[in-house]
Amino acid sequence: MQRNREIEEWYEDYGFPVFKYILLMIRDYQQAEDLTQETFVKAYSNYHSFKGDSNPKTWLFRIAHNVTIDHIRKHKPITVIKDLFTNKKDKQPLPEELLEMRESSKELYLALAQLKSSYREVIILRKLKGFSIEETANILNWSESKVKSTLFRALPALEKQFEKEGFWHERTIY
Repeated sequence: MQRNREIEEWYEDYGFPVFKYILLMIRDYQQAEDLTQETFVKAYSNYHSFKGDSNPKTWLFRIAHNVTIDHIRKHKPITVIKDLFTNKKDKQPLPEELLEMRESSKELYLALAQLKSSYREVIILRKLKGFSIEETANILNWSESKVKSTLFRALPALEKQFEKEGFWHERTIY
């Protein structure tokens, strides 16, 4: 019973942020909903492994990260084939993706989509979701120094992408 109540509370507190993180990673609204559900099912199934020595939010984002990466690995070949046959990509974000604060910036969304995944992940977790270096390292299963160095390279890459796309931007996300 304790597990059920706690997972429900976590879903209420962190369900939408987990969903937004996954959506930023895969850019597919319906799939992001499915992967969010899968994240919480895995959290429920593996509740016994949560020791409480980290924040539940960090633990859930770690699960979300793993679920998302697994999904990307499984479906990447299918996406490449689809892109070859359709010969076009719709780079416009869904209306639901354009909600809330800095994450709603269409320019930011488009620029992030052009970055390599490790840069995108570290920017989303550190700058958009506000995780600490230690929490980000735990979620990504990286060392803290790798988080710092990747972020150090990712931010100029994001800025360069903004300039390349001709987007006006504020340096406040840095």
